[in-house]
Amino acid sequence: MSLPVASAKEVRAHTAGLLVRHRRQFLAALGLHCLAAAAALVPPWQLGDLVHRMRDGSADVAATVLVILAFITAQAALLRCAVLAASRLGETILAELREDFVARILRLPLSTVLRAGTGDLVTRTSLDVAGLSYAVRWAVPEAVTALLALVFTLVALVLASPLLVLPCLLPVPALWVIARWYLARARDGYLRAGASYSRITEGLTETVEGARTIEALGVHRRRIDRTDQDIEGSYRAERYTLGLRTVLFPAAEISYMFPVAATLVTGGLLHAHGQVSLAAATTAVLYTQQLVDPLDRLLPWLNELQAGGASLARLLGVRAPDDTPGPPPERALAVRGPLRGGRLVMSGVSFSYRDGRDVLRDIGLVVEPGERLAIVGPSGAGKSTLGRLLAGIHRPRTGSVAIGGVPVTDLPLEELRGEIALVTQEHHVFRGTLRENLVFAKPSATDAETAAALKIVDWPGEFGLDTPLGPGGVDLPPAQAQQLALARLVLADPHTLVLDEATSLLDPRTARRLERSLAAVLADRTVIAIAHRLHTAHDADRVAVMEEGRITEIGPHDELVAAGGTYAALWASWHGTDRPGPQRGG
Repeated sequence: MSLPVASAKEVRAHTAGLLVRHRRQFLAALGLHCLAAAAALVPPWQLGDLVHRMRDGSADVAATVLVILAFITAQAALLRCAVLAASRLGETILAELREDFVARILRLPLSTVLRAGTGDLVTRTSLDVAGLSYAVRWAVPEAVTALLALVFTLVALVLASPLLVLPCLLPVPALWVIARWYLARARDGYLRAGASYSRITEGLTETVEGARTIEALGVHRRRIDRTDQDIEGSYRAERYTLGLRTVLFPAAEISYMFPVAATLVTGGLLHAHGQVSLAAATTAVLYTQQLVDPLDRLLPWLNELQAGGASLARLLGVRAPDDTPGPPPERALAVRGPLRGGRLVMSGVSFSYRDGRDVLRDIGLVVEPGERLAIVGPSGAGKSTLGRLLAGIHRPRTGSVAIGGVPVTDLPLEELRGEIALVTQEHHVFRGTLRENLVFAKPSATDAETAAALKIVDWPGEFGLDTPLGPGGVDLPPAQAQQLALARLVLADPHTLVLDEATSLLDPRTARRLERSLAAVLADRTVIAIAHRLHTAHDADRVAVMEEGRITEIGPHDELVAAGGTYAALWASWHGTDRPGPQRGG
């Protein structure tokens, strides 16, 4: 599954919104471009008038040259100012697009990222951002300059001699047909090219990350074949867009060379028959020649604009899909309210990653405020999936998950993450100091608060708040990365915690000590612990046993051990005894 792509209508609407928000800068840049284009019209008009006056013997060559030089200088100065204004506008818009893109990425739910894979996301954050940057910095200003020069020159040509406009219109039908043919195919072609880069990145990432597994299983050939197929697909996509350009550019080159010759011949004939003056014919030929340059520049940049538009569509497509927690704004406002202290209720919940293959089946569960619930069961029973539904990461196929009477998937994302936190075995250490890594959870945290959080998780004393972490700094081992994640959790202070084997990377003694420290800090908090070490279940208020996507037993530790069921067998196996019994300790 790939991330979605914005439609052409959405791209146009977003672009229009950007221009409206920055209309002052846009109008200033546009005005300067118009003035520069108007200044470029004076030299041909002056040359045409000079030819006419030389025939009459009344020409002032020096004055004409000075006027032409003055307007050429003015055009250069105006064009420079226009380019600077357009560049400032482009950088402002580009910065806004990047910030919006980062915000979209951070709003993506984990379920969407897991289904889409990293390749598509990495390609959009690299190649598509680079493509859009090139379009905004260069293609848009150059295309606007060429288009305005084209329009102003045509208007000047009409004013110089309406009759001599007709030869310039000869290639217009051909150019119109070619442009429509190209534009109808270019967007989809560039989107396919972008998707092919995503597949290449995805395949290479999987190969690198799973190198040891590939080596152990001896599946090198299969991975090489996968890469070859991805490259072949990218080659076909690139060949398609190249084919479009090989039709557009030669046809355009041929079509817009005819008007110069046609205008020259037509102007000569009309002048010979007294229909136009020599000055008008000369000016018209010069204006027609002047049309070639903006056309020659506009068509290549049109190609870059199509590529940039495809990149923008892919960037705007990075948005939360239908299963994203968070309703429309009007509903979000309706459900906002104080949720702390609310009970967490699952009712009739079923869930599947693939149609027709439920991994959770008709689960009902009530977790009281402040309760500590442990979820145990064999591997593949659905424990982690249940935790993700409780945390609002996945939307159930049937049934509902609610906190304080409000479905968790109807909560605004920011509020949901403040109410329910999911901590797994996978943790990321950002490049920066230890302090910067901690305050992600609470930007307003003081040094005293961060130090207290580190003390709770038994953080090693040799690493202070100013210790650089991540690439170029200290490379934390997995166990300490997990402690860092738990310290963030202490700072975030959510009401409900879902711990998916959150201490599994620590040695048993350290994990036990850390869990006790956390228990003291997280008093009065609802804690749902997905446990693989049964001492966690032993300390819980209740234990839920999962088997094949169902909760088969639930109750306090002593009652389940005394019942002699699945949990009792697990407890006996944990302690290495043959017969289960109501044993306390751990």
